[in-house]
Amino acid sequence: MELLFESNYFMRLGKNLPQTSFLKGLLWTLTLAVSWGVSIPSAIAAETVTIHFGPFQQSVAIADLEKFAQTGKLPEHLQIYSFVLTPQIGQLLNQRLQIEPNFADKFVAELVRSPQGRQLVSSLEAAIPGSTIEGIQSALYLAVRRVNGLSAIGFLRAYPQQNITVDATQALQIALQFNASNLQNQALGLVLARELSVENNTSFQPSFDPAATGKKPVEQQTLTLKDRKRDGQSPASGDRTIPVDIYFSPSSTPGPLVVISHGFGANRRFFSYLAHHLASHGITVAAIEHPGSNSLAINNAARQTNLAQLLPATEFIDRPKDVSFLLNELEKLNTQPGKLQGKLNTDKTTVIGHSLGGYTALALVGGELDLKQLQNFCKTALSFRESPGDLLQCAAASLTENQPNLQDQRIGRAIALNPLVGQLFGSNGMSRISQPVLILAGTEDALTPALTHQLRPFNQISGSKYLLTAIGATHLSITDPAYPISAATTLVREKRGDETNSLRQLIRGVTLAFVKQDTPQAPTYQQFLTPAYAQSLSTTEIPLRLNSDLPRNIQPWLSLLMK
Repeated sequence: MELLFESNYFMRLGKNLPQTSFLKGLLWTLTLAVSWGVSIPSAIAAETVTIHFGPFQQSVAIADLEKFAQTGKLPEHLQIYSFVLTPQIGQLLNQRLQIEPNFADKFVAELVRSPQGRQLVSSLEAAIPGSTIEGIQSALYLAVRRVNGLSAIGFLRAYPQQNITVDATQALQIALQFNASNLQNQALGLVLARELSVENNTSFQPSFDPAATGKKPVEQQTLTLKDRKRDGQSPASGDRTIPVDIYFSPSSTPGPLVVISHGFGANRRFFSYLAHHLASHGITVAAIEHPGSNSLAINNAARQTNLAQLLPATEFIDRPKDVSFLLNELEKLNTQPGKLQGKLNTDKTTVIGHSLGGYTALALVGGELDLKQLQNFCKTALSFRESPGDLLQCAAASLTENQPNLQDQRIGRAIALNPLVGQLFGSNGMSRISQPVLILAGTEDALTPALTHQLRPFNQISGSKYLLTAIGATHLSITDPAYPISAATTLVREKRGDETNSLRQLIRGVTLAFVKQDTPQAPTYQQFLTPAYAQSLSTTEIPLRLNSDLPRNIQPWLSLLMK
């Protein structure tokens, strides 16, 4: 469900971009697929590219494309394509990812060994009639060696034929499957599986299973709250009616409180399996629904074709405020007669958030927005090759500089699952966090790629922190398979079934152990916040890692810049 709204959002967003033909799609595809760079001397290989699109065929000199990319000016004989070869396309062709010479070959080697890297090479073979896998891989390696980076033009220059023929139909299909951020994470996944592994001399044999359902009965109660203080501030925050599901055990003694924040276009039932699990162990859970970015709000905006309201900038402020308002209301309810009396310990709160909810959790625990850096990114660095999460964060760019501090001192812990971060907190905003944080990264998450949305932000945090890395997991792998999503997964494949059972088991166990650190049972549960526990649940399909820091040899990957 969440994926449906994200996919529809960006499909509609695309309709507002300059109208183009298949040639623009092809050039975009080449930029997405092999990305990034500067030119390569033409002494080797291709000099022209011939484009096939149905009965249409046209040859273009690579030197002309290169000149256009460098200067932004079209040669006179290409003026007929001015409606296609726009300044935006020139910028895309001239973008590069610079890689240290000693690291470049390793990057390509890891990429072509990854599942999606192999799929990319295979797709390029289909898009270039008469090509071979060996020829494509050779072109990739040669482009990297000659310029310490990759680019659409660099790949064409390095291809071992004087003319390279491209099937535009096949190339356009590649554009739906790949973006440069995701390809980086695919290559990185193999490295993380190896480098984050911790050797254990003995097998992990705990005395109990924290992922098993607890013995306490669970009840559920729905509240409908209204924050009248924010009425009329904006179309999103006016009439801020907030539904909340409370999961609790009547037999439990007062303990920590957990608030669950859903992602963009989802709802409060998104993590019901996790809420039930925690409540069965005596933890009260409040699953909140954010009215400005839930499924209802997104559907209404979509029906009205109101792109500006699909995700209002104010929602990046209102979401954390929703949680603070909820805690205020629960604090009052905790003293009133009823089943919930004494079960709402708002002074010991953990926030668990997924995707946009992950941002919400991190803001509440002390992450500081950096609007200047975000606005600069959205103005100068944003392009077609970015992931949906990179585009989605720019909805916040229209916020003013003077924003309130969103941290809530009652929140002592945060769990951010596949969080949307990117440039929202800038280069230093996450360093303001002093409370314990756990972040989940999935290496095949095409919506919020691990490198830019989880690993770099995690590296900023200097306090107590845990990184749970799920090699091969996607954006929705931690959701209950029973939770409905749409056929939009045909655009971005999600792993959600039996192959991700071990990941959901780990989420149940690690989440419970993390929350229990605020109780006298903390020492008993500490064993489940270790690499040994995560690795004991690893499978061939989804290797699992849990670390408190990133090893030094991961640093070159963190320094990769998509420019």
